[in-house]
Amino acid sequence: MRKGIWIAVIFGVVATCGLGIKAHAASDAIAVGSAAPNFTLPSQEDKPVSLSDYKGKWVVLYFYPKDQTTGCTIEAHNFQRDMAKYDAANAVVLGVSLDTVEGHKAWCSKDTFSFKLLADPDHKVVDAYGVPVASHGDMKFAQRQTYLISPSGKVVKFWPKVDVQTHSEEVLAAIAANKQ
Repeated sequence: MRKGIWIAVIFGVVATCGLGIKAHAASDAIAVGSAAPNFTLPSQEDKPVSLSDYKGKWVVLYFYPKDQTTGCTIEAHNFQRDMAKYDAANAVVLGVSLDTVEGHKAWCSKDTFSFKLLADPDHKVVDAYGVPVASHGDMKFAQRQTYLISPSGKVVKFWPKVDVQTHSEEVLAAIAANKQ
């Protein structure tokens, strides 16, 4: 009986604490139709990249948890696989995580990604876009979310949940649908 009570207490604490997820209300996400906040972060090349650098292009701004993890690798490889389609659609892909420039550099070198991965270890951009952050011990991870930003700098689509297997196709379809 005591064991059952303790299990219930543990589940209650875990549910209340949200497994370390920093609380963000849904309203913290940048609303569709709003101007996308500008930012500057270093890429895997250790060069600054700003959202404003891509004015006049579609921007796929995707947030992901961790370099070189299974789901993140599948998602990144699918974006890389479709890079010619993004180029044809006048679109760029920018990945953002809390990892460092060095971590991005190693992953891009290993997996030969040609798009930019941006380092946000202080989660300035993650916070500006309202992306929830999860913690596991001392490690922090951005939740997997994506914003599609129009050539004029407006958010036209937001994916609060992402299926890494099909996400690139969904993004390309959204670009095509919003061009018309």
